[in-house]
Amino acid sequence: MKIATVCTTLLLLAMTTHAQKHGAFKGQYPETHKSDQKDDFFGTQISDPYRWLEDDRSAETADWVSRQNKVTNAYLTQIPFRDAIKNRLTELWNYEKYSAPFKEGAYTYFYKNNGLQNQAVLYRQKTGGQPEVFLDPNKFSPDGTTSLAGISFTKDGSLCAFQISEGGSDWRKVIILNTKTKKQVDDTLFDVKFSGLSWKGNDGFYYSSYDKPAEGSQLSGKTQIHKLYYHKLGTKQNKDALIFGGEETPRRYVGGYVTEDQNFLVISAANATYGNELYLQNLTMSKAPIIPIVTGFANEQDIVYAENGKLYILTNDDAPNRRLVTVDAANPKPENWTDLIPQTQFPLTVTTAGRKIFAQYLKDAVSEVQQYDLTGKKERTIVLPGLGTAGGFSGKREEKEIYFSFTSYIYPSTIFKYDVATGKSGVYKKPAINFDPSNYASTQLFYASKDGTSIPVIITHKKGIKLDGKNPLMLYGYGGFNVSLTPSFSVSNLAFMENGGIYAVANIRGGGEYGDTWHDGGTKMQKQNVFDDFIAGAEYLIEQKYTSKEYLAISGGSNGGLLVGACMTQRPELFRVAFPAVGVLDMLRYHTFTAGAGWAYDYGTANDNKEMFDYLYQYSPVHNTKKGTCYPATMVMTADHDDRVVPAHSFKFAAALQEAQGCENPVLIRIDVKAGHGAGKPTSMIIQEHADKWAFMLYNMGLGYSSLNTDNTKE
Repeated sequence: MKIATVCTTLLLLAMTTHAQKHGAFKGQYPETHKSDQKDDFFGTQISDPYRWLEDDRSAETADWVSRQNKVTNAYLTQIPFRDAIKNRLTELWNYEKYSAPFKEGAYTYFYKNNGLQNQAVLYRQKTGGQPEVFLDPNKFSPDGTTSLAGISFTKDGSLCAFQISEGGSDWRKVIILNTKTKKQVDDTLFDVKFSGLSWKGNDGFYYSSYDKPAEGSQLSGKTQIHKLYYHKLGTKQNKDALIFGGEETPRRYVGGYVTEDQNFLVISAANATYGNELYLQNLTMSKAPIIPIVTGFANEQDIVYAENGKLYILTNDDAPNRRLVTVDAANPKPENWTDLIPQTQFPLTVTTAGRKIFAQYLKDAVSEVQQYDLTGKKERTIVLPGLGTAGGFSGKREEKEIYFSFTSYIYPSTIFKYDVATGKSGVYKKPAINFDPSNYASTQLFYASKDGTSIPVIITHKKGIKLDGKNPLMLYGYGGFNVSLTPSFSVSNLAFMENGGIYAVANIRGGGEYGDTWHDGGTKMQKQNVFDDFIAGAEYLIEQKYTSKEYLAISGGSNGGLLVGACMTQRPELFRVAFPAVGVLDMLRYHTFTAGAGWAYDYGTANDNKEMFDYLYQYSPVHNTKKGTCYPATMVMTADHDDRVVPAHSFKFAAALQEAQGCENPVLIRIDVKAGHGAGKPTSMIIQEHADKWAFMLYNMGLGYSSLNTDNTKE
């Protein structure tokens, strides 16, 4: 083992005895009163004593949040090395970050963050000219909590419409600009949610939204019927034309976009996060009807390209790993579909640029990209820098050069320029971060879950660690909604790994790493597979002596917060530290908030039938805390403006855990103010959040942290 590796390992272990004394919670949790609320589910009475915490706008809930944050802040403040971690994270974070450029009209646009800016700035430049600021979201609010949440340009680039999110909310405002003058035109649109913006010529654009909730606050009230509108410039928003949705075609999720050739409006409609209907309207004809292509929600399909009256559709109809088909737009029904790129053994996604098709495959959670022409002829497999995650490969059909990004757990995200005709690529923007990947190892291993299913896990750490069970290890997972966890570089993880930590990501069922079969294997009555996969991963890492129970932490957000909550209540003795973040934690009531009922494909609901209720009840984290049990040191994490997974989930779980905790391991809740589910969070808030996580984790493992003034990323 090299000297620097020895030093950093010792730095973590040096404070063991001292920190173990101080990890215990010696204070008093805020009092959380209990009501006698009960609900009847198929004859079973279920207590819900913390129902009052669901009222996220009440003075009583606000007081509870304030008192909990005071206790949490007091605990975190007394960790002696918390500031050292924050300082190191700030140092590592402070480098320029660029997005891939994209062309709109006469300008090339790109995002750039100088290093520690709370929000990335949108720049533009003409060929041979100097970049100029086009939009600076840092000026949207003094504290950086208002973010740019999407932008769409007209085909000629003369107008744009952009969305802003305040405090991380999913509810958005839309502002329209003349791009030449940067002056606002037309009124600001309000109450837009879960929406793209798609222009029809220069006259107006399509967008989606819900009516304001009839009951509850705007943050937590139920949103059921999504509507697609057309906003014509110069008209008031209340006069916008309803295109699809509403009472005649009630759907929970509706989106619409115009194809690049401006000939068709494509409408996707769904009632859950899986399965959608597909509709088409010919915009070249006056008052053309909206034609159904696919009705019902058994499969998923999306039009990814259109040219010369031909549609290119990505679908999982009879193809759980997806296939690309073509069809004449005049007769677009599924019986007329013809395979262009058939299904393979690996999940497929598709992008287009320069009149080429880029087939992006996922092989054991890493990327492979192939280029095809529009007839389905394979032209090449694109050479990538290594095993990792490639993204991009999209652009307008006249583009000759496009861009893609590549990253892995030990490869900082780098942008490459790609020549569509020759297949040659080169580095366009490489981050100037002080990191030497040759000092780190990232390895994919496979382990057996409870039922024998082989599960991949990628383990990343500094080279030279000893497999003696004494390494602090963070195990991360998600396991839901067909989401694939693929390798990506993290400055936060670097601050942990450079001091001897191990970061592990398990690609458990419920995700999309192996297509629909993998996803379905972790849904509804098979959801326990997800938790079993994660627990088996923890046991495997302990058996292989990467870590031990005393040094193992688990983390996950949203559906991953459910994962952590379920695993720590099912196997509390297996983990030293747990971070359930913005989690879905009350499985009997999740569907009563916002658009939560749309998650029923993955979860089912407690109202479906007694069998589904019983299944949800047996793993719902809020309902499975047991008084007197010693739970891991836990920091529940949420935000007061989370209107995706409402904070009531986390509030109720934290209250139940605090009442049940049977040992001195702390059970705290960290509640960000003026933040939401995660998107748009300012850099300063992100750095503080990660500093608090690592400090809490290491302190409760009896470890310390030291940031060396010398370059401790090189050996």
